[in-house]
Amino acid sequence: MRVLIAEDDRLIREGLCELLEDEGYDVVSAADGRAALEQFRAQKPDFVCLDVMMPQMSGFDVCRAIRKVDQHVPIIFITAKSEEIDKVLGLELGADDFITKPFGVREVQARVRAVSRRAMSRSPKPDDAPFQMADLEVAPAELRARRGEQVIDLSLRDVMILRLLFRRAGEVVDRQSLCDHAWGHDHFPNSRSLDQHISQLRKRVERDPKQPRLITTVHGAGYRFDP
Repeated sequence: MRVLIAEDDRLIREGLCELLEDEGYDVVSAADGRAALEQFRAQKPDFVCLDVMMPQMSGFDVCRAIRKVDQHVPIIFITAKSEEIDKVLGLELGADDFITKPFGVREVQARVRAVSRRAMSRSPKPDDAPFQMADLEVAPAELRARRGEQVIDLSLRDVMILRLLFRRAGEVVDRQSLCDHAWGHDHFPNSRSLDQHISQLRKRVERDPKQPRLITTVHGAGYRFDP
């Protein structure tokens, strides 16, 4: 899933890019409104994060231009303003949500995942079909898993890892295959990054992370899901 981040503050822009890349998104960025509109036309992102106050064109103006050609792509406004009139205008222009500066990592994750769910529900794909791993049901389109009444939030990358292990149930999936599938061929996370991600994922999806049954380690080879 591709996301466009338009933000003129370099540190905020780079921070958001890093955060969403860690979540598993393909991120493109722009430092001003005109560049954002050009990136939207060229990259056709699945959703857009727009800073309100930008050089060249404001986020509101970019949103107006986008809505002329696409009524459905989700748009999140990033704003330092909290005045009600700004949010009212944003909603009238078709915004799906707002992130107000300063913001925390968990807030961004929650809002982006919520918008991603809406985007995926509008255009369901075969890969979004739910699948079962032992007593855990994974619902990719919801970025969630369920075990009985328990609901577990997942990132896009979590879903990609679980889906690959499910599809290759009973097989050892080597680290390089997992990295290529969940990070992309153009990214080169080291084995430690992968192992750390798996460790965090186990804490959420395993009944006992110290004795994993869904994501087992095959030492010197990779990971495996045994149905």
